[in-house]
Amino acid sequence: MQYRRLGSSGLQLSALSFGAWVTFGSQIGRDESRNLIAAAWDNGVNFFDNAEGYAKGRAEEVMGDVIADLRLPRDGYCVSSKVFFGAAEDPAPTQRGLSRKHVTDACHAALKRLRVDYLDLYYCHRPDPDTPIGETVLAMDALIRQGKVLYWGTSEWSAAQINEALTFARANHLYAPSMEQPQYNLLHRQRVEREYAPLYIDAGLGTTIWSPLASGLLTGKYNDGIAGDSRLAQPTLGWLQASVIGEPEEDRLGKARRFTALAAELGESPAQLAIAWCLRNPRVSSVILGASRVSQLEENLRALDVAGRVDEASWQRIEAIFA
Repeated sequence: MQYRRLGSSGLQLSALSFGAWVTFGSQIGRDESRNLIAAAWDNGVNFFDNAEGYAKGRAEEVMGDVIADLRLPRDGYCVSSKVFFGAAEDPAPTQRGLSRKHVTDACHAALKRLRVDYLDLYYCHRPDPDTPIGETVLAMDALIRQGKVLYWGTSEWSAAQINEALTFARANHLYAPSMEQPQYNLLHRQRVEREYAPLYIDAGLGTTIWSPLASGLLTGKYNDGIAGDSRLAQPTLGWLQASVIGEPEEDRLGKARRFTALAAELGESPAQLAIAWCLRNPRVSSVILGASRVSQLEENLRALDVAGRVDEASWQRIEAIFA
């Protein structure tokens, strides 16, 4: 495993991390969840990503349970939560968003579900148009000073919103956001590569990116259509299918087909190749992997080998497909 600093902080995260979205608490059982965490840990993964909204809090309960069962040393791993969507089935106004109340309540609930005394990373899962950014910064600062959070950050915020949080924090001598969790892959790269560019130097922003495989599109599994048992076919994820497939003029599926054909020509797994491409960006602190089987996770972890094996000419051919 390789380890990278979280932006300009001193925290060293595994270059490949493991997340619970969609799988934990819903798609897979507790035993397989335990096997996945154990396999990730055995392969050097030290960052486990979660959120209050994943399976309405159940994903955090399962992760906390299996980490405790495995007796992982608390000083050897990092765990995250994210706040915004709420964990209730039908959240009341005070049970969602980024108000000081919900940010605080959600932190306490996540600590209980994950069975930890503090969160290493705590994200604002989306921007909240109903809460002043300064109020959220104050809430996060308070949690850090109380020892309940070590680093806080954002997920899918615009650069302008992050800058507003940074400006407020600096003006009031508060803890500022350290990281962003954006989507980043060969089909979705504008925000990470361009919009956030000034923030890497000016703010020391780190990124823990999600969906390196574009929800499976870059693996070739949808080359012949969307199977009924796939993630994109789930009724609750219709928004994801629209986001991944995109508009016809974008030809995302066509690009994915050309990419998987090139991967076959190079003798590489398209999944490993897509993850390795993300690792080539030095602004990526950690690539969050998702998996429902240990074999799938172990295959994707081998992307580290691919990153050092593929030559520059081949990377340029890949770039040409997605230009």
